[in-house]
Amino acid sequence: MDAIWKTDYVIAQTQILARSLRRWTGRELLPACVAEATSSRRRPGVCEPAELAQKVFEAPFVVVSHGTEADPVLNYGNAAALALWEMSWEELTRTPSRLTAEAPNREERARLLATVTQHGFIDDYSGVRISKSGRRFRIRRATVWNLLAADGKPCGQAAMFDRWEFI
Repeated sequence: MDAIWKTDYVIAQTQILARSLRRWTGRELLPACVAEATSSRRRPGVCEPAELAQKVFEAPFVVVSHGTEADPVLNYGNAAALALWEMSWEELTRTPSRLTAEAPNREERARLLATVTQHGFIDDYSGVRISKSGRRFRIRRATVWNLLAADGKPCGQAAMFDRWEFI
């Protein structure tokens, strides 16, 4: 299979991640590679959608998202997320996002997501998560934000963080 970041789906999802993060926080998903050039002329720091998808997928921080199903399923995880949760792309994208937290922590996770839904984002989330093998880790200072389709309709939520420790 080709690299995951080359698929049309991942390229489009990366655009949603970047556009939505910018909308809620004013920040770029990858500051050195701004998405969605406004002109056909290539400017420094502006990346084509496929280039942004590759760089985000290969980034040293975690980016993960889920959809809007009643029991939301993960629909994106970059290489750092796949490694941290010890899953393949196929496994991750079939996993209900609630299963990334242990049962006792799911109520706290649900409260977090309700706050994000109401306010658009938070940028100081910390919590315990669990990998496929049962390895527990604490994430710190995560940004969690609502995802919006190009037409402005809600299409999920995402999280990004670069601090975690195994416990």
